[in-house]
Amino acid sequence: MKQILTGLVFVASLVMSSAQAGEPEVRSALLKIDPAIKIAAVDGSELPGFFEVSLETGEILFVTDDGQYIVSGRVFQVSDQGLVNLTERRMSGVRAAALADVADADMVIYQANGEKRARIWVFTDVDCPYCQKLHAEVPQLNAAGVEVAYLAFPRSGPGGNTEKRMNKIWCADDRLAAMDSAINGRDMDSAACATPVLNQLALGQQLGVNGTPAILTAEGALMPGYVPADRLLPMLGIK
Repeated sequence: MKQILTGLVFVASLVMSSAQAGEPEVRSALLKIDPAIKIAAVDGSELPGFFEVSLETGEILFVTDDGQYIVSGRVFQVSDQGLVNLTERRMSGVRAAALADVADADMVIYQANGEKRARIWVFTDVDCPYCQKLHAEVPQLNAAGVEVAYLAFPRSGPGGNTEKRMNKIWCADDRLAAMDSAINGRDMDSAACATPVLNQLALGQQLGVNGTPAILTAEGALMPGYVPADRLLPMLGIK
């Protein structure tokens, strides 16, 4: 089946054996290019002659089995159903696994009314206008059976005012009330405590989040930006 490669291709100026390389050789090739690179996993690929490499930054690389070429970017496969984004499919699995590892106690969760039909994870920033717009529609989502689990993504970064505001939410006795208040511009007082705010910011960056709101599904699909509830519900299979 025909494959299309898109992205940036690097030629690794390494001396490799003419025999087919394996996982150790692929790791060695990448480390020779950049000794500081953090490799999370090396797996086989649907792309013939390539290994699929997951970095701790969340980036996916496709490396030839001789270690000479690296594809960074989207890789598509042409199928009878159209183009299949192999990179995004892999990233969806990575995101789904990472979100499943986040404890409910570390998030701000607005539970569904009645039967839960879906959950979305939302990386949010209380100072983001479109996050505020999405938050106003959380009651509509809850009424339709969608649970909304918030993770912190203060865009101004560590030490910024937004991080401080979001720390107050995570330290509050009533996080829902604190979130409602903060996202409407009114902070509630709370005692200082250790929070997962910066860890969640780092997690979002690893999962490809670069703005807010960022909505993710249980399957690991990433929807960047604000999506109105009326459009979001059908995307979740809810009519």
